[in-house]
Amino acid sequence: MKRDEMVCDCDVIHEDVVNAVKEKIPDDSDIYDLSDFFKILGDSARTKIIWALDESEMCVCDLAVLLNMTKSAVSHQLRSLREANLVKNRREGKNIFYSLADDHVKQIFEKGLEHTRERKNKI
Repeated sequence: MKRDEMVCDCDVIHEDVVNAVKEKIPDDSDIYDLSDFFKILGDSARTKIIWALDESEMCVCDLAVLLNMTKSAVSHQLRSLREANLVKNRREGKNIFYSLADDHVKQIFEKGLEHTRERKNKI
């Protein structure tokens, strides 16, 4: 497509389409929250932790060994993920195990990974 074909130079506004979409637009607070959600996933260390927890519930020590990170670094990232409601934890004796907060997180992560892999294969 040529650059000049991508510009809309029409004088007619499709008012019915604009109005239909306008009725469905989320509140600004929802848009900001969604943007923050994706910012949290924008860090590769947090994304690796999400990937690991998508595979299995794990403790900080296991995550640190798996991802070649310090326990302190893993704990710091887990705190951010917990505050964003992307992971949850449970205590078993002295150990704390982390897992994805719910199926929504799992589905979003897996769909995002699927999308990136498909795009990579098309290039």
